[in-house]
Amino acid sequence: MDIRQLRYFIAIVEEGKISAAADRLHMSQPPLSQQLKSMEEELGSQLIIRSGKRFEVTEAGKALYAYALQLDRLMEEAEMEVKSAGNGVNGTLSLGINTLSLAELPKLLQQFHGQYPKVYVKIKQNESTHLCKLVRDRVVELAIVRLPLEIDDLSVIHLLQEPFYFITSEYGDPLPPKISLHDIQEFPLLLPSKEGMGIHYLILEGFSRFELKPHIIGECSDISILMDLVASNFGASIVPETVLKRHQGKPIRSYRLEDSSNLSAPVGLVWLKDHYLSKTAQHFIDLVRKEFC
Repeated sequence: MDIRQLRYFIAIVEEGKISAAADRLHMSQPPLSQQLKSMEEELGSQLIIRSGKRFEVTEAGKALYAYALQLDRLMEEAEMEVKSAGNGVNGTLSLGINTLSLAELPKLLQQFHGQYPKVYVKIKQNESTHLCKLVRDRVVELAIVRLPLEIDDLSVIHLLQEPFYFITSEYGDPLPPKISLHDIQEFPLLLPSKEGMGIHYLILEGFSRFELKPHIIGECSDISILMDLVASNFGASIVPETVLKRHQGKPIRSYRLEDSSNLSAPVGLVWLKDHYLSKTAQHFIDLVRKEFC
């Protein structure tokens, strides 16, 4: 087998149909079916069990799929290293972005594109904890995450320390300009992110530090929906400043939480220590250092 056949098999498993995999690979179905048959004959194992138009992946097929993914990633990494062995003008910037990432990102990427117009930008969005896993698995080279996290095996550039804001609907009564966690503990709160994740954890830790028990009515990891719920007066919330910058124009009042609450969201750029880093990624790190350090 070669890497081409393994990539064929990855497409077959992920699409669930030979015809759909053939469309994804821009080839006709009969040659793809023949490649699958050839792999099964070479390995002496049935990889899929055909059932009408769909199929089930056998245990042998699942094992091959897992190894195929690893080999495909290694091949892409090798290709990336060879291609970027020069000055990094060409290549791919693979960047993970937290769901509540910094508002300055578009400007940062625009500057980077101006300097390296031939670089292909590949962005993956997810929670910070999962993004760190993607960095460790070499799915992305860099990630912009919210701290604190367990990152002993990662290098980090601290970008900024972002303040939190208490937000309510404009349909409710206005509050005094100076607000603390103590002042808002009785409000029905919808927390951003998921339980145990960065922002969710930071907010609850902030209340716990002052031995306060907030009135939590729910959580919502979709920030657009969260802002709509707050705007409709379903509940209040606590969000980092970036959310306000990215979701302007909604009927919402915002109140910066006082410094005495010690509630803020650190943001950092991370990458894997002691591993190969492409020239393209190094160029992006250099730009970040110039802008934030």
